[in-house]
Amino acid sequence: MSHIGRPGEPDKRSLRRELLAVRNRLTADDLRETSAALAGRALELPELARAGTVAAYVSVGSEPGTLALLDALRARGVRVLLPVLLPDNDLDWGAYEGAGSLARVQHGGRMALLEPAGERLGPDAVTTADAVLLPGLAVDTRGMRLGRGGGSYDRVLARLERAGVRPALVVLLYDSEVVEHVPAEPHDRPVRAVVTPSGVRRFGQGA
Repeated sequence: MSHIGRPGEPDKRSLRRELLAVRNRLTADDLRETSAALAGRALELPELARAGTVAAYVSVGSEPGTLALLDALRARGVRVLLPVLLPDNDLDWGAYEGAGSLARVQHGGRMALLEPAGERLGPDAVTTADAVLLPGLAVDTRGMRLGRGGGSYDRVLARLERAGVRPALVVLLYDSEVVEHVPAEPHDRPVRAVVTPSGVRRFGQGA
């Protein structure tokens, strides 16, 4: 296990920089191999096996690849919801209908995102999900997730809390991104599990 992010070491911003630097060194072959392995591991999760609706996302850049997983879930008959970034950084949602249904959208000076081109279902659509797959940069031994810092998924998690629903929260990462400690705030919720290319780790607090 990596020792990145032990207490008293980097704050969230410097930890993000460190983790992103490692991701940016990955090759196209690395990304292809880890995407296939990640999909295989995630599909073994009971929470996904019994889910009727999964809220997910389309990976971009050097993120752990999700398209193989999205297609496998859809082939199982699962309704897959994908996020649409709104101007205030909140997320709307649309249904995934295959890779051809995605549109590349440039949001200001940030990285372009692949978003569903069809009907917008509204920010509350995520509350219908049985499982929510979260992007992130790291997770620690408590199940606390380090996001990219935009706050979009903080809003999603707060919306789930307000609705009184508790879908399985699962973060998708590389093996080296399971760390001993990430800085957490009182409102942060632990995830139920992390899926990496080499396997699944579960956390009791998020169950």
